[in-house]
Amino acid sequence: MRFILPVIGAAMALSIGATAAVAQQHHQQKHHRHHHEAPKRVKSHVALHLSGHSVLTGGGVTLRGKVRPSGAHRVKVVLSGPDQRTLALRTKSNGTFRVKLAAGAIGNYDVTAYNLHEVRVRGSHSPARHLTSYRLAGASYYGPGLYGNGVACGGTLEPGTLGVANKTLPCGTKVKLRYHGRQITVPVIDRGPYVAGREYDLTEATKDALGFPGVGYVMSNH
Repeated sequence: MRFILPVIGAAMALSIGATAAVAQQHHQQKHHRHHHEAPKRVKSHVALHLSGHSVLTGGGVTLRGKVRPSGAHRVKVVLSGPDQRTLALRTKSNGTFRVKLAAGAIGNYDVTAYNLHEVRVRGSHSPARHLTSYRLAGASYYGPGLYGNGVACGGTLEPGTLGVANKTLPCGTKVKLRYHGRQITVPVIDRGPYVAGREYDLTEATKDALGFPGVGYVMSNH
């Protein structure tokens, strides 16, 4: 009998060891299966396009975009500028979205679309798109007969001088003007005009760059 007990003990030890090995293997397989089944996140790509980059205040532009990979995604559109705004929306099943946006205040804006984090998608955002909201402003021009004279903000008025005169905007303020599809950004260099109903006097060079006839209305971002 003294020889049987050690053999039984050894057999039991082998059995316990085998059971532990099987349990460990099962645990590893289960962990591997769970790890393998975990959803893989991919980085999304967001495209954004505006129907126009210039609008009269109160008017709207249409935003069109798409999130890849396709699917229904949560998107927020952020308007940054004088009129801050955020729009929350969902894309269609093909990842596209469309929304109309109105700029309620005059000035320059950036519009960006953000795809939010999801189970299988890491959020990202589109490049910023630029939008300018204008108002109509009465304007005239000056220059001939005044070349060589000084201007209120410093310097001398010459035939090639780009700028505008305005009664209240600080000297050096960059004013974006638009007329019949032409656009230019120039500084305030002088004071005037002093004719009722007119807010800007364009230098002759500015007038020519815009194709402005001389008296009328221009679109201004101030």
